[in-house]
Amino acid sequence: MRVDNVSDPALKQTSEETLMAQYEHVRTQTLRLTESFSAEDMMLQSMPDASPAKWHLAHTTWFFETFLLQPHLAGYRSFDETYQYLFNSYYETVGERHPRPQRGLLSRPPLKEVLEYRSYVDNAMKQLLNSSGVDTNIEAAVTIGLHHEMQHQELLQTDIKHALSLNSYALRLDTNKAVTSVSSHAPQNPEFIPFKGGLSFIGTDAESSFAYDCEQPRHQVFIPEFSLCERLVTNAEWLEFMEDDGYKRPKLWLSDGWATAQQEGWQAPLYWYYQDNQWLTVTAQKREPLDLNAPVCHISYYEADAFARWKGCRLPTEFEWEHAAQSEELSGHFLESGNSLPQPVNNSARGLKQLFGDAWEWTQSPFIPYPGFTTPEGALAEYNGKFMANQWVLRGGSCATAEQQMRSTYRNFFYAHQRWQFTSLRLAK
Repeated sequence: MRVDNVSDPALKQTSEETLMAQYEHVRTQTLRLTESFSAEDMMLQSMPDASPAKWHLAHTTWFFETFLLQPHLAGYRSFDETYQYLFNSYYETVGERHPRPQRGLLSRPPLKEVLEYRSYVDNAMKQLLNSSGVDTNIEAAVTIGLHHEMQHQELLQTDIKHALSLNSYALRLDTNKAVTSVSSHAPQNPEFIPFKGGLSFIGTDAESSFAYDCEQPRHQVFIPEFSLCERLVTNAEWLEFMEDDGYKRPKLWLSDGWATAQQEGWQAPLYWYYQDNQWLTVTAQKREPLDLNAPVCHISYYEADAFARWKGCRLPTEFEWEHAAQSEELSGHFLESGNSLPQPVNNSARGLKQLFGDAWEWTQSPFIPYPGFTTPEGALAEYNGKFMANQWVLRGGSCATAEQQMRSTYRNFFYAHQRWQFTSLRLAK
């Protein structure tokens, strides 16, 4: 997920009081996510794709300092000039930056100082937002900064989970977690919901709400008739795929996927462990028995595609997904629900289920620009366009996504081999 990519959206007029309340809510929510972690935990970087939790805390603060305080608050003095280099991410136009794969080497500044940095910037932001000089440009930049931080909240959770999972036996085993049985899992043959074909509007040009540039412009797409599975694929169904040698049959796999699976030694989704005759999975805090009723997650595009082929189905396109989601209520298990893993489906509900929250859904659509897409001007709009190659679109959000961040037009994107995010699949026909 590239979080530094925005258009120049027109936003509703927002009162200074409301904007300040939103700012405080998001900033507090970030700190709440780190309460149970030690300073040592928050310095870990387990792979180049991930960043230390401490770096996330500093980078999101750097954003407000760089794009709000330095240009707009008279007399503002930077907390530390070296932070401009240490905590820049992808902003080429802003200046040089510390190498991303080496963020885990930043033992200095210590966590205590990073927290002081956050407090320093928060106090300055209060001055800015309480001043008489707040205009629509500042409001728009603050809104961008808050969405940016919410995305980093998700990255913080997935990154530290990956780091701690490499020392999984240091995580306590939750013996109170019941082991679910295969007989109790969701139906083997769930319903497929049909949708009529035709022209459908995709994306947004809405002037009343926030959206990234890659969600624009709104345009029409012809979609043939299709059907979507009513729910996400479960862990129990994934076990059936494994027991039927799904990871050993090259005919099920794309060539690149098979090569990657062999090279990486994939035999199960990420974070699955077989111990004492049972499958376990991990959160950032503990190990626990695998919930067979819950959606499978932490799978690559390659695995999702192989499973769909094994079931005689396919992955949906992002246009099919958005067309189906446009009339659905935005509800589900998001970050605010406090669930560290996707939750079992509510079988009493009718129609499409688990469309939002729980786990991101792979689509078969490449992350490419919509017709008429143009790269906006300015440093804040530097990146979505440049990442529109060799990645795949995911939809729907996850249990680590802030609910305020989610909308039916939201396009997430990852490389086909990546598994450390909460990624799952919904079958299509």
